[in-house]
Amino acid sequence: MRVDSPEWLRPLGSTGLTVSAVAAGGAPLGSMPEVLGYEVPFEQGIDIVLGILDSPVHVIDTANGYSDGESERRIAEGVRRAGGLPPGHWIATKVDGKDGDYSGDRVRRSVEESAERLGMETFPLVYLHDPEFALDQGLDEPGGAVDTLVELRDAGVIEHLGVAGGDVEVMHRFLDLGVFEVLLNHNRYTLVDRSADALFDRAAADGLGVVNAAYLGGGLLADPEGPRRYAYRPAADATVEAALALRELCREHGTDLPTAALQLSLRDPRIHMSVVGFTKRSRLEALPASVAHELDEDFWTAAEALLPEPRYWLDPPR
Repeated sequence: MRVDSPEWLRPLGSTGLTVSAVAAGGAPLGSMPEVLGYEVPFEQGIDIVLGILDSPVHVIDTANGYSDGESERRIAEGVRRAGGLPPGHWIATKVDGKDGDYSGDRVRRSVEESAERLGMETFPLVYLHDPEFALDQGLDEPGGAVDTLVELRDAGVIEHLGVAGGDVEVMHRFLDLGVFEVLLNHNRYTLVDRSADALFDRAAADGLGVVNAAYLGGGLLADPEGPRRYAYRPAADATVEAALALRELCREHGTDLPTAALQLSLRDPRIHMSVVGFTKRSRLEALPASVAHELDEDFWTAAEALLPEPRYWLDPPR
């Protein structure tokens, strides 16, 4: 695939939205030193946003809670300096609880806060964010978070609803409600973890948009010799060893580990969009080459042999 090829832009399931095969993750744009290990200064974040808006990446994926709204503020400032969103580019955000509150009222305020920061009256796509951490909040009960999102969609404030999170069992539970049109799952369909396999099967069969986020595992598949962490938590030894072995396999095939991690996601017909965060212009500028660097079946056969056993995945199949 090339970023100037017809397949680079594609429908997001049955939503009617058009997406680029890769979206820019908004989390690092607001600076996340506790995760990244370094600060992303304000002007650097703005510069990345300007780079995204001048790139083939048409979607920015952010959230109300990323750096307490700083991600959305920086995105808005970048859009302002660019003179507005270029044609075909759009922003997705997510609603978040605050101080232990994930009520319907809080969801409404979350949308209002995002609208004020981003300067948007309507949203193409809004996700319920990380419901696995608020299951005691009655998210799917009458008047709760899900009902409020449906009300906002019916009122025209939101065009399409998604659910975004990790735990695959919880994601299945929220898809059972039948109100979500897009599924975003993170860290669970990568070179070292396939926890989301059945979830993606279901979502694709139901005509949902399928978004694969954090295909670098929060950094391990970018640099397996860095912090031994996967999905923002300590990584199992088997996971780290697999990442190191995969890096050597990539070298043998004339590529690098981040490129192979991206290609795994791009080659899967169930996945409409893959999300990756950028903190440096150089990484954004390198994206077209990574997109175009397809790998042969010998590579994928060898890579599958290095996949850790399911017991080392984040959500092992039962």
